[in-house]
Amino acid sequence: MNKIILILLGVAILISCNDSSKEKVAFRDLNKNGRLDVYEDSTQSIEARIDDLLSQMTLEEKAGLMFNAISGVGMGEGIQRVDSLISKVNINHLDMPGMARAEQVLDHNNKLQKIAENTRLGIPITFYSDPRHGIRKNEMTGENRFHSWWPSELGFGAIGDEALVKEFGDIERQEYLALGIRLALHPMADLATEPRWFRTYTTFGEDANLSAKLTKAYIEGFQGEQLGKHSVLCQTKHFPGAGPQKDGMDAHFPSGKEQVYPGGMFDYHLKPFTEGALPAGTAQLMLYYGVPVDITEEQVAFGYNKEIVTDLLRDSLGFKGVVCTDWALVTDNPAKPASAWGVEHLSPKERVKKIIDAGVDMLGGESCAELVVDVVKEGSITESRLDESIRRILHDKFVLGLFDNPYLNKEDLKVFKNESFKEKGKEAQRKSLVLLKNEGSILPLDQNIKVYPSGIDAKAISKYAIIAATPEEADVIVLKFGTPFTPVEDPKFFLERIFHQGRLDFPEAKKREMLKLINTKPTISIFTMNRPAVIPEINTGSSALIVDFECQDDILAELIFGKFNPTGKLPIEMPSSVKAVEDQLEDVPHDSKNPLYRFGFGLEFKENNH
Repeated sequence: MNKIILILLGVAILISCNDSSKEKVAFRDLNKNGRLDVYEDSTQSIEARIDDLLSQMTLEEKAGLMFNAISGVGMGEGIQRVDSLISKVNINHLDMPGMARAEQVLDHNNKLQKIAENTRLGIPITFYSDPRHGIRKNEMTGENRFHSWWPSELGFGAIGDEALVKEFGDIERQEYLALGIRLALHPMADLATEPRWFRTYTTFGEDANLSAKLTKAYIEGFQGEQLGKHSVLCQTKHFPGAGPQKDGMDAHFPSGKEQVYPGGMFDYHLKPFTEGALPAGTAQLMLYYGVPVDITEEQVAFGYNKEIVTDLLRDSLGFKGVVCTDWALVTDNPAKPASAWGVEHLSPKERVKKIIDAGVDMLGGESCAELVVDVVKEGSITESRLDESIRRILHDKFVLGLFDNPYLNKEDLKVFKNESFKEKGKEAQRKSLVLLKNEGSILPLDQNIKVYPSGIDAKAISKYAIIAATPEEADVIVLKFGTPFTPVEDPKFFLERIFHQGRLDFPEAKKREMLKLINTKPTISIFTMNRPAVIPEINTGSSALIVDFECQDDILAELIFGKFNPTGKLPIEMPSSVKAVEDQLEDVPHDSKNPLYRFGFGLEFKENNH
């Protein structure tokens, strides 16, 4: 049989000729050898394609594949560093930066995919992202300029509706696909049993049953019933359940490296994984930073812990997908120190060896691929051990169809003009709102009364009421506030500035200022919950108390003036005192003494209201 190869714009056309037929097959000649390799052939099985590609890879190319790197784009470093990561370090898992316009993200995807295509084997990039659907500015992905707007995960916990969460996942899946984002570093299946923990707002709450069912629905929405070219893979986090942080301090930093279980509830924190993420078929899992105190024989962080990764996750639970560390366990970066808890004495190369020995496939937030090469060449890790991880990683790239076509078209961006997606996000915001107090049925307010707004957009209130210039001139005050925290003085790392943790009560001066305003006129207080604040005096002084989970002010105004009935229920209890917080056990749910409002509490408007 005679064969002719034509190369057109990076796509090879193989023409096979014999006496009776002429066959044309288009393929991407990724290794530039002028023939159709098995790994380039979309008609071959995924396993056959993996075998073929793996046989052609160098040690350096395998090492680069094991990193989810931070590109630096959007942080002032520019495209040159990314080109170097792809072309020289062989890294092809990168974060998708937040940008002002969807067109910029699309162009970024196509530009970097072209750089990847020009490497020796043409292995495409898998772009990953933290959540991008929130209203608050995300320090990792920037401001949400074009995605539909939804409540935080804690807000989904307040709704408790699996069908809505799955629909959210499906909508976000379509928006991610349009931008070339194929790996979601979410959901968080962790439990917020320690209310001081900074990341409470990115959980579904403190209840394992609630978290399990919503985690499962979330993953099914993003990935679909089966993994395929339509999927966005979920890297569910943080196995085996973050949340029970000693004194609520986060494990990104040395002050929070201990994850504790004084109530003996380790298995309770596993439940959202064993009954949620794993049954949903999550493609990947991320480990957290902390050291599970007195849980494993070796007191080292999860990412270094063979008892957690191999014995529990692989052997006992049978997980066959990709396992990734959380970000920067090996080296320091401007955002945080290396979270090498329990192995601080090891060199970066020794840390990499221990992570791989534990059974981990990928290192998050690192680009030190040369260390993987070193440990293999020195003989402390075998190349066959690397191949186990490489197979899992390549499987995900092939199942997503990235080898066949990783490029985007501007036509894909029409998804961001889908008004039904935006309306669905607003519907979720409405359903997430929780009414905790409504003294004398003050809500909903009558229209055209005089309102003094504080902390909330006056334009949103002015659609229904007259804006008063001072509290004294108003009939009602609407006060919106967030969760207090302990500021970090002279922070050394970027994340220390944005991790709002520590105290849950307001400083006395701030509390007096708020109470003075509240006591001026009947007040509708709106608490934007990132963590459950200690606000007994504010609650007592307020005529009504609403909890929101990153909700647009226009929708809050709709609730206040009775355009819809609140239906949300608290996904986490609100403590009544600082002492109650200090006395509760970090790993136990629903254990705050005499909470101000219990888990699952939420009022609705009475039918005869206004």
